[in-house]
Amino acid sequence: MDHAADTFRTDLMTITRHVLNEQSRHPESRGDLTILLSHIVLGCKFVASAVNKAGLAKLTGLAGETNVQGEEQKKLDVLSNEVFVNALVSSGRTCVLVSEEDEKATFVDPKLRGKYCVCFDPLDGSSNIDCGVSIGTIFGIYMIKNQDTVTLEEVLQPGKDMIAAGYCMYGSSCTLVLSTGNGVNGFTLDPSLGEFIMTHPDIKVLCDTANRIHLLF
Repeated sequence: MDHAADTFRTDLMTITRHVLNEQSRHPESRGDLTILLSHIVLGCKFVASAVNKAGLAKLTGLAGETNVQGEEQKKLDVLSNEVFVNALVSSGRTCVLVSEEDEKATFVDPKLRGKYCVCFDPLDGSSNIDCGVSIGTIFGIYMIKNQDTVTLEEVLQPGKDMIAAGYCMYGSSCTLVLSTGNGVNGFTLDPSLGEFIMTHPDIKVLCDTANRIHLLF
């Protein structure tokens, strides 16, 4: 294999390109989910940058509050939550947001509402921030029935009704794993391009005869 040529590939499958390809599989689609996912990706990039310079920006340590789980919030918890709430609301495609960091759900102003509700943990594993261990964002997206009369019942749907889900892990590299119902794919952030590039296509989980779980990339 020509490693030099591989390093400078010109036909890259970015996460945006991948999501647009998935959108084209549904002729009736208006692109709302694509727009919402693009805002989530932007939030992940912002948090990845903040995590990388947390020490220099004095973002480590406690913020002086506790979340709904009774856990002490870190400064990065609070920042990450604000980033994702703002990104999701500004997308114009959400109606209710449920974050682990907030005691109550966020109902979007009717003028900015869309047809999706998003449940997320903006920075899971944040107790590891101060020791440099990997942390990440987790999210799940549901479609609501009526955006004019949104209730908390909309976020209590079973997992099988989720239309998209994923996580973004911030560590030595930034990896985003996403499923929109047609397989699972992994993308790694290329800092030089500022883009998530597909690096782990069609991820599968298999169990062997001893019921041990294996990830196949």
